[in-house]
Amino acid sequence: MNQTDARFAGSIPEIYDRYLVPLLFEPYAADLAARFGDLAEGVLIETAAGTGAVTRALLSSLSKSVRVAATDLNEGMLSVGASRVSDPALTWQQADAQRLPFADASADGVVCQFGVMFLPDKLAAYREARRVLRPTGRYVFNVWNRVEQNEVTLIAARAIASLFPEDPPRFIERTPFGYFDVGVIRRDLEAAGFGRIDIETIDKTSRATSAEQAAIGLCKGTPLRSEIEARDAARLDEATLAVSNALTARFGAGSFDNRMSAHVVTAQP
Repeated sequence: MNQTDARFAGSIPEIYDRYLVPLLFEPYAADLAARFGDLAEGVLIETAAGTGAVTRALLSSLSKSVRVAATDLNEGMLSVGASRVSDPALTWQQADAQRLPFADASADGVVCQFGVMFLPDKLAAYREARRVLRPTGRYVFNVWNRVEQNEVTLIAARAIASLFPEDPPRFIERTPFGYFDVGVIRRDLEAAGFGRIDIETIDKTSRATSAEQAAIGLCKGTPLRSEIEARDAARLDEATLAVSNALTARFGAGSFDNRMSAHVVTAQP
């Protein structure tokens, strides 16, 4: 990972929430929230909550007797999330998933949407999730399948790479789409002490409003922005236009289907 891969700061959180949450995250947020539909009471900890896509889905579906602690390392993401939703059962808290500020066996569930890929020490994060879980609790998270199974993002990655042929930005392939091997994921969870592990590959489809909006989200609403600007800050708009043009060439000028693939993991002690 590069040092900027997990840095969501400046205008990135707002752009991320406006453009990428509906494009990439809302369909999978609903899926994760539904997996806790049987939880009638207790405590649910969310790690890498971002701007709260899963948080909002949980609050709309969970029993009001379940308390939700939504955490993220980036305060900018939490600020946007807190401005979008508040609830007596919800607390927002800055926290590192690799060092959770919660007591042993204090949670009935831990949930994380598309966050573990950004953690430098995934094993430490898995051990922390297991530590805070009660014996009957479960850890549910998702990761993207390989980028080749996510066409919109693949097109964006290739369009950006073509602008910098001598030093292409590889954020997309390296980090959000770099932890897709289910064998590796299973071994890491087993090493952290989880005994019951289920991994499903789930395909979802969202409706992209336009190629332009998808390009803005991907280029300006993720740490890919920092990688582009590190090469030439003056070329950020050019890079966004290149992605927009590539998506338009593939899908047309109007709205289009964004077909996605991810692995959903459920692990229990």
